[in-house]
Amino acid sequence: MKLLVTGAAGFVGSNFVRMIAKGCFQKISEVRVLDKLTYAGVKANLDLANSLPRYKFIKGDICSYLDVTKAINDVDAVINFAAESHVDRSISGAFDFVQTNIIGVQVLLDAIKDSQKKIRFLQISTDEVYGSIETGSWTEDWPLHPNSPYSASKASGELIARSYNVTHQMDVVVTRSSNNYGTHHFPEKLIPLFITNILEGKKVPVYGNGRNIRDWLHVDDNCRGIYKVLMNGRSGEVYNIGGGMELTNLDITKFILKEMGSTESSIEFVKDRKGHDFRYSVNWTKIKRELEYEPLVKFEDGLRDTIQWYRNNEAWWRQLKKPKFVR
Repeated sequence: MKLLVTGAAGFVGSNFVRMIAKGCFQKISEVRVLDKLTYAGVKANLDLANSLPRYKFIKGDICSYLDVTKAINDVDAVINFAAESHVDRSISGAFDFVQTNIIGVQVLLDAIKDSQKKIRFLQISTDEVYGSIETGSWTEDWPLHPNSPYSASKASGELIARSYNVTHQMDVVVTRSSNNYGTHHFPEKLIPLFITNILEGKKVPVYGNGRNIRDWLHVDDNCRGIYKVLMNGRSGEVYNIGGGMELTNLDITKFILKEMGSTESSIEFVKDRKGHDFRYSVNWTKIKRELEYEPLVKFEDGLRDTIQWYRNNEAWWRQLKKPKFVR
């Protein structure tokens, strides 16, 4: 398979490409990367890919039809990791989210359609499109009720992709994963922010009372699930990818503090986020049954490894916390 990966310099995309470079996904013979290198895109995240015999990095924008048409030439599949993804940023300004997460998806689909080639398109989405759930877990046929501009833009991108599958008979699949954690995660998200704040001797800001619940999934497990869907997922289908580890934000915070030798005096409860979803929980029976997916990384081990990575890579994250990256 010749694969184009968009947004590959970001968190999940770069982990996926590094797993290819490590030989985890052997049916992928060629990797091409298209990335705009926004504030959250770090080209150094892809250094390991330089060892691949058939690898090419292209700086470009998924919202540019010209950039996309050049990048998809002669590929068999496209995985779209490219996205604006930080909920807080979407609340303060939604334009970039609409542009990248909706228009960008449409441009990718149009370019594939116009190529008149059989190219599989995998849209990477999120469990946040479902909204919030008090009890039980979402299956893939659950109605979409996004509550933030970010999740609304991701739901919209999904629906555009679905429409191209139905209307133009294009080969489209979608994954919706729960909250990812792991290495190379931009330090604006909860886990890397808290780890790096503690390393800097700062407080960790917990929204509201910290009781909001998320299902946590190691990024490597998400990438394994994505690969299974890429290779064998049924066209037109959506697949939830879960980690089976539901924890409150306060539980996560206390675990990090304990592992890093800090105390709960480092916690600073702050005003809750607008429209803050209370609980996410995905049912991933479908991908388990159809594609034999199971999360492999034990949460405690994965989070300890993540903490150690940030300890060992201060130069990587410290530059990203400078004012030009943080607004």
